[in-house]
Amino acid sequence: MADYVLIEGDLAMFMPSFGAATVVVRPGRMQGSGPGSWNGKNYCVDGDEKQLAVPGCPYITPVYSIPGVGTLKIANLAANQKAKITHAGGKVVLLKGNLFTAKFEVQTPAQQPPPDPGPPIPDSMSSYSGLGSFITFNTNYQAT
Repeated sequence: MADYVLIEGDLAMFMPSFGAATVVVRPGRMQGSGPGSWNGKNYCVDGDEKQLAVPGCPYITPVYSIPGVGTLKIANLAANQKAKITHAGGKVVLLKGNLFTAKFEVQTPAQQPPPDPGPPIPDSMSSYSGLGSFITFNTNYQAT
């Protein structure tokens, strides 16, 4: 089934729930490296999703209530987010599709308030998994 092709500037929207972590999310803007374009913006092709990063996002968990900071990334695309037929520059174009798997990489761990006098206890997790979706500004060009 045809779906809208992602273009440079389209948004990756992340859901705030990353397992036990709640992240203050911001959208990321896709960069398109495909040789084709729509309305002057390059197509997004397989691999462009790996370039997206949204740093500086605060997070907490039920146990670690002193906020930490990390980076949002796209871990894996869903099968319906890669075209089966349409290519640009030898790579499949990316489609809006449904939900992708997102990754939150911790740079500064959230912390648990100390139970007694002493330093806070840092979160031992280095990453969390979540979900996200794309918002495309392309309203005309579809591919399969």
